[in-house]
Amino acid sequence: MRRSRRLAAALALSLAGTGAAVGLGLAPQAAALTPPVAFTADPLSTWQPNGVVWALAEAGGTVFAGGTFSAVRPPEGAGGSEQQAVNFVALDAATGAPTSCKLSFTVGGGTATVRALTLSPDKRTLYAGGYFGAVNGTPVSSLAAIDVATCTVKPTFRPAFAATVRALAVTGDTVYAGGDFLTVAGQQRERFAAVDATDGTLRPFVANADEPGRAVEVTPDGEHVVLGGDFFTLNGTDTHALAVVDATSGALTKSYAGFIERSSVVKDIATDDTGFYTANEGTGGGVFDGRIALNLSDFNQRWRDTCLGATQAVLPYRSVLYSASHAHDCSSVGEYPDGQRHHLLAQPTSGTGKLGWAPDTNDGIGEGIGPRVMAVGSKGGVQYLWVGGEFTTVNGTAQQSLTRFSSTGDTGAPTVPVASAVSVKPGEVQVRWRTSLDLDDSALTYRIYRNGAATPVATVTADSLFFKRPQASWTDTTVTAGQSYTYRVTASDAAGNTSALSGTASVTVPTSVDGYPNAVRADGAQLFWRYDESALPFVADSSDGGNQSGVHLNGPALRQTPAAVTGASTAIGFNGTDNRVYADKRQSVGGSYTIETWFKTNTTRGGKLFGFGNNQDRRSSQYDKHIYMTNDGRLVYGVYTGDTRTITTGGTDRYNDNQWHHVVATQGPGGMTLYVDGAQKGTLNVTTHENFAGYWHAGGDNLDGWPDRPTSEFWAGQLDESAVYPSVLSAAQVQHHYALASAPADSVVQVTAAEDTYANAGAPGSNYGTSGSLAVRGTSPYASYLSFNLPAAPAGTVLKSATLSVKTSTMSGAGTTDTVSVVPITGSWTESGTTYNNRPALGGPALGAFAGIPDGSAVHTTGLTTGTVAAALGGGYGLALTSGGTDALWLWSSEAAAGEATPQLTLTFGAP
Repeated sequence: MRRSRRLAAALALSLAGTGAAVGLGLAPQAAALTPPVAFTADPLSTWQPNGVVWALAEAGGTVFAGGTFSAVRPPEGAGGSEQQAVNFVALDAATGAPTSCKLSFTVGGGTATVRALTLSPDKRTLYAGGYFGAVNGTPVSSLAAIDVATCTVKPTFRPAFAATVRALAVTGDTVYAGGDFLTVAGQQRERFAAVDATDGTLRPFVANADEPGRAVEVTPDGEHVVLGGDFFTLNGTDTHALAVVDATSGALTKSYAGFIERSSVVKDIATDDTGFYTANEGTGGGVFDGRIALNLSDFNQRWRDTCLGATQAVLPYRSVLYSASHAHDCSSVGEYPDGQRHHLLAQPTSGTGKLGWAPDTNDGIGEGIGPRVMAVGSKGGVQYLWVGGEFTTVNGTAQQSLTRFSSTGDTGAPTVPVASAVSVKPGEVQVRWRTSLDLDDSALTYRIYRNGAATPVATVTADSLFFKRPQASWTDTTVTAGQSYTYRVTASDAAGNTSALSGTASVTVPTSVDGYPNAVRADGAQLFWRYDESALPFVADSSDGGNQSGVHLNGPALRQTPAAVTGASTAIGFNGTDNRVYADKRQSVGGSYTIETWFKTNTTRGGKLFGFGNNQDRRSSQYDKHIYMTNDGRLVYGVYTGDTRTITTGGTDRYNDNQWHHVVATQGPGGMTLYVDGAQKGTLNVTTHENFAGYWHAGGDNLDGWPDRPTSEFWAGQLDESAVYPSVLSAAQVQHHYALASAPADSVVQVTAAEDTYANAGAPGSNYGTSGSLAVRGTSPYASYLSFNLPAAPAGTVLKSATLSVKTSTMSGAGTTDTVSVVPITGSWTESGTTYNNRPALGGPALGAFAGIPDGSAVHTTGLTTGTVAAALGGGYGLALTSGGTDALWLWSSEAAAGEATPQLTLTFGAP
């Protein structure tokens, strides 16, 4: 129906890992987008019809829209009044507002509609097809020619089509039409015909089809016409839904018998300089709903995208194929599984694979298809992608039937990252976040801020798509054992649109290796979910360099204690009804793997603990490599080889005793092995499993057809420390993990100042106990005083480290170039009673020091002498901040909300 010329060479989508920001560019007007995408995903203000838009065309900065509607109204929230528009409206490409061109397409009986619009090569004549008998009162017969300059019907163009015209294409002298008709001007022309472009007289072109025609496109050389529709034969030859014919005679040049499924049709065809592209819709099972690219040189297939979801329109533009559909299942091309519908997509014309452009509509009114037609308009050097259909929302905001996107003005910021941080050994913190979503930028830049500083400590680039949002991470190797740190992350696109800061991720660096997680990482886990998150909906992957984050479904319970492994870790709780966790990353599982998790339950309904399935938030239709519990508390590990092959725990062992248990399942060249609580419980000489791409699940998935199937396929209980390895763990490794879980681990206690104030020599009688600030300076003197209520060391542990954290205020020059010492207070004092005149006595030596603190509100930490602090455990302890210089330091006190719980002591306890 439309022809778009390729205007730029194909550009590969840049897939960046970590490192410096990537320079992006396609053309000046689209430089802010990730190449080769040419349009933003931000919809522009556009007038909207009250029905369905079926057709679009553009000439000289004006976009023509045809369909089945009676009026157009202003965009939501904009001024102006509704205007009559009978099945046609002309709009300014740059403003989206109606022009002075008014045409009414009407019919004496039935419902008039405009189904096709196309421009002559010189863009002086607009041809409109559909079902109508008059345009502005001038009699026509379902095909009309409009003079673009005057917006009037050309009375000399008088073809006579006996039924609906659904598709049009035009050359300098010929108009080609497809539709429901059987005759034209009284002569047999079944579903396809050609007429003279000037007066509409019938051409000798004959391409008779047995079912409706829906798409017509002339090849760029003008020698052939590509036809699409519902048909099974053309001129008596078997060719279903697609055919290439001679442009003069209509004789069949290329047939496509058996090429497209018989339950599918072609809804649209578009060409560029190298090929033509089909939009396909199917009905029932086993259909083809996607897109095909075919070469112009031989009319053979270049590639095929088999996503399911009724493609209605295709538009090649600058090496990208934009498509309108409701694609809901792209698992057949290695992308997202059956689930949410996505209505606007983009992919390279050179091959399959989605690009980072995915604005969205809803299904809308009528048939509930969503978008149905696309066209590019240009005005003032800016290109606009127009989309029409039957939708009623765009990107979640009310907008009916028409929308448009620009090649300039990217304003949408990426979503806010959800960050977390973990440290399992001295000197190293791993900051993790799920990559953000930006609907027109797949390559994003992330900035990591430490301790509230205004300048990022690191910058990372990473790619993400709406269906592929891997975990990104950065490892901070400049941290000090025993100290606490906070991290926040932002995401920016190439236009500089930046998300808000993520929530604060806090972590304390241990003074010794955390045995259990370190062993899991060292043994090669490629997925390691520790379930320590404090907020929904993302689960961090704690494996060494891993990117297999998970997503919470239906809000499982977080931060469950006590956890399976001693220390600060927490567990996750599932309700046994509908919540679980599924992995973000689609993958295949090799011949060797290990599944490991801890579990705790008292259920009598069983359920799946952990396993592999081909869906994410929907019930899988392929599922194996899983561990589940029977109603009576036995464990089953199973794979599918054409039959279910399982190992089941036997004897009197029952594991629904509300105690923590450790289960490990392995498969490799030596077969299958199941371990519980470090002991081998069974083996099976099976080395294969079902080979499919899918996702790891925790807490539930399909169990139909499996032996001893429990009442529930969802898990009611807790899980902790779930891991997957691409290798077989040995019995010794399994036993080592089990033993490490109960080994003493360091514990961290954070204590905020119970009282704090400062003394000012310039106001010697004043008390500052209620102030939100603290101050330190040698001359003229300020000194700050802090009091902490220290806990006693937990039984069997000693104090291993102590650190003090403070936060500079937001006032200009809050930092200092001087060294600030932390010294013990020996005299008595109170927050409400201390002044410079009665300030307490100080002792020595200094317990720690800040060697200068830069300007900018941020948290700063220093280590303290462990033995001195340890001697004060179990009671009150006072510290003073002093300086010998002249450059004042200003801090937030504990009364200030911006202090974020500072001043604070972090105490780490562990085995002697």
